[in-house]
Amino acid sequence: MTTDAEYQARITSYNWDDLIKLWSEIESGNTPNWDAGKALEYLVLRAFQINKAEVTWPYSVYLDGEEIEQIDGVVYADGLSCIIECKDTAKPVKIEPIAKLRNQLLRRPAATIGSIFSRSGFTEASETLAGFIAPQTILLWGGEEIKYSLENECIRRALIKKYRICVEQGLANYNIKTEAVL
Repeated sequence: MTTDAEYQARITSYNWDDLIKLWSEIESGNTPNWDAGKALEYLVLRAFQINKAEVTWPYSVYLDGEEIEQIDGVVYADGLSCIIECKDTAKPVKIEPIAKLRNQLLRRPAATIGSIFSRSGFTEASETLAGFIAPQTILLWGGEEIKYSLENECIRRALIKKYRICVEQGLANYNIKTEAVL
């Protein structure tokens, strides 16, 4: 089994073109040399890192020697602190990961937001729930938005745009492809 340090060492050599190729593999469900779900986690974090955001790679949180949380990563960009959750599933994401991330956010400073990246998008119920979990903020990213962010090298700007739309209009699932974020 590959360690987190080995995944991190591998992904930090990737450039935008490498990430786009890896995304194609993720979309097709064929990610050789990556354990289930790991390719998407590291792809998202590396994209933010290349885009000049500070990232914290996947880690676990322990209490009294027991693992209580597994965090896919954290991104710090333009004054935002964002916990990252990635779901590489063939079916749209249901409400459980949103509820889990909400609980993780409850243990963090109030200004911390969350982002869930899903290859296959979200169910209607999960999109609705994400819009009504205030005061926590969870932004939803579907596969088309991930691809767009990679192809346009704009994932950090896209995060800011999604956050601003959420502040202004209360939309957790704003599609960044609606208007250019370049």
